[in-house]
Formats: sequence, C-alpha cells, structure tokens
Amino acid sequence: MISADDGTFAHLPVPVIRVQGTPEQCGFEYGVAARSLIAANLDLYLRRFRVEAGLDLAAVRAAGEAFRRTTEQFHPRVAQMLDGVAEGAGVGVGEIYALNARTELIYGSTTAAGPAAAVPVDGRDGGCTVAGVLGTHTASGNLLLGQNWDWHPDQREAMVLLATRDERGLTVLALAEAGMLAKTGLNSAGVGVCVNMLGCDRDGLPTDGTPPGVPYHVLLRAALEADTLAGAFKAAMRGTRNSSINLLLGQAGEAGGELIDLELVPGDAGWLHPADGLLTHANHLESGVRVHDTMKDYGGSSMFRSARARRLLAPAAQARKVTEEDLADLFGDHASFPHAICRHVDERDALADRSETVYSVLLDLDDLRLGIASGPPCGHEYGWLSLTR
Repeated sequence: MISADDGTFAHLPVPVIRVQGTPEQCGFEYGVAARSLIAANLDLYLRRFRVEAGLDLAAVRAAGEAFRRTTEQFHPRVAQMLDGVAEGAGVGVGEIYALNARTELIYGSTTAAGPAAAVPVDGRDGGCTVAGVLGTHTASGNLLLGQNWDWHPDQREAMVLLATRDERGLTVLALAEAGMLAKTGLNSAGVGVCVNMLGCDRDGLPTDGTPPGVPYHVLLRAALEADTLAGAFKAAMRGTRNSSINLLLGQAGEAGGELIDLELVPGDAGWLHPADGLLTHANHLESGVRVHDTMKDYGGSSMFRSARARRLLAPAAQARKVTEEDLADLFGDHASFPHAICRHVDERDALADRSETVYSVLLDLDDLRLGIASGPPCGHEYGWLSLTR
C-alpha cells in the first residue's frame, strides 16, 4: 500500500533527523539528536557482542579503535562523521566504530566455540531481498529500487532516517540503525543503494595482528557519499574487507538510468547487470565469484527469493509499466511463509536467531524520494519523504 507524500513526518514509522555542515558537524548534531536511541542501540549490540561473539566491553572498544584506524585510512570523511557522532552522543569512539562494525564483530570474531563467522546469515534462512528496475521499464520512466531489510525484531525501535547536507551541497537520506550512518538510501545526485548480507569461506577477522578491513556499514555510507554511480562503485571497492556484502547500486539519468549489482567478498568481487530491465538479489552469490558460498551449507529461502522476485516483476517489466505498487506487492509476497520475501518471525527459531522484515524501503532515484513501511510490510503502508523537503 502506497500513501501520499504530504511533506510531513507524521506518517513515517521512524524518526527523521536532519543535520548539515561539515562531516564532523553533521556527525555531532546527529549524535546529540539521537543520543537516547544510540544508547539503546549500543545496549542491544553490546549484549550481542558478549553473548554471540564472546567480547567484553574492553574487547569491543579495542576492536572499534582498530576499525577507526582503517576507516580513517580509506574513508576519512566517514571517519570524521563517526568521530562527531561519538562526541555528540557522549559515548566512546571505540564503541561507535564497533557498532558500525557489528557485522564483522558478530560474524567474524573467534569465540571459545570456534569462529563466529560460521554462524549463517541472519539465522539459518538468510534475510533481505532487493530489487531494481530501470526507468526504461517503469510506468513513470523513473529508476526504482527497493528492499526488505530482515533482521532481529528487537532492532525496530532503534532506527532513524538520517538526512545530511554537507558543505559540498550533497544531501544523503538513508535508513540507519541509530549510531550508524547508512543502510538503504539515496542522495541528491540520484545515486541509490540497497544491501544484502552474504557469507563465504573467507569471512572473518584477521588473527595474525594485521589491521581489520573496512566495515560493512562504512562501505554503505561511502557509496552514498559519491555523486556518480562509478564513484559509488569505487568507494565500495576501496580497501580490504572481512565480511561479504551485496550492494545494488543505481543512478538516475538518461535512457532510464543505470543499475549494477556488486557482490563483494574478502579479496574479490563479482557483479551483475540488469536483464530485461530488472536486477534482484537475495543472500547467496550469483556472479560466479570463486569462493565457497556458506549459504550452500544451510540452504533456505534465499535460493528462491531472488528468482521469485524477478518472476513476479517480469510481466510488468515486459510491458514497461512497473510501478511503486508492483514493488510494494513484491515485498509483501508470502510464498514459503514465514520464510518468504515478506519475512515473518518463525516461533520455532531460538530467540537469538529470530528474524523478520523490520522495515521495507522504496527509492525513486529520479524524483529523489524514499518510501518506508514498518515490517512485515504486508500489513503497513509506505510513507514517503522527499530529499528536497
């Protein structure tokens, strides 16, 4: 269900935080505005770091400081913003960087039981489905992206929509876990990003004393700091990595804009191009990059979600009439319920392993609009926010 964009925030399921200035100023203002949410999010993840990765507070802070040095080396503007977040929120810098490296710390640390990287993506059945449609195949002529973000349901109350306008004039609007800088989002240059977690046999933090790679969520923000699709691609590729990640990248422009899907694994990358105007992805590797895909060890809905998403969108794409409603219907699909594109909690899962679609996001890269529905999206409307408001 799609609601109108009336220019207000009342219809949005998450708070909107708007900041502007240099990266440091944006980060500081964000930290001040979201202080209570950041504290709540840190509590959630410090508990997960302890239980799932065996990391106490001292270890978390030390890991965060190491990730800070890597971020500063490869993405200094993102580092400046995160330093500002820590100051504004009144928390330690190491804790903020650990929060932004939560994927690496939860899935890449070594515990007494062995490497946490062996834990499968989002429990034992994957999570997150993304889709993009070139403007040549939409009813409006606009390039559309969207995704369901599947994660633990406890995360729902610690989220923000973060809108930043920097000293260069670039505006970024992104869904983010409080204290982080981006997840799914778009910017005023018409660049958009959607994301899936992946897993491979190369994932895991270094144990030989070498510095860690660029955190998963830092890559997302770095891509959204770029004013071209090529720039976003380069930013995502910069530096080493410890976790596998899939980015669906797009930019509005002539001839329907452009889309590319980028599968990043430690030490390698693969990519996919649109077929018949469409790109979709779930949580397994599709580009043929030469690693062992750990989703093969567990199976699950990822193996059909991407193909099903393409098939559900294909009739409208062939008619060149895909609409936002088509994407909303896709993200509400219940095939293989509860392990569906529209993911619902499976009560049979252990509490720590539970996952559902926490939020669903739609992006119109030509009109610079973001739509968001609380999850599971089958029962909620999408509210819209324009980048220019």
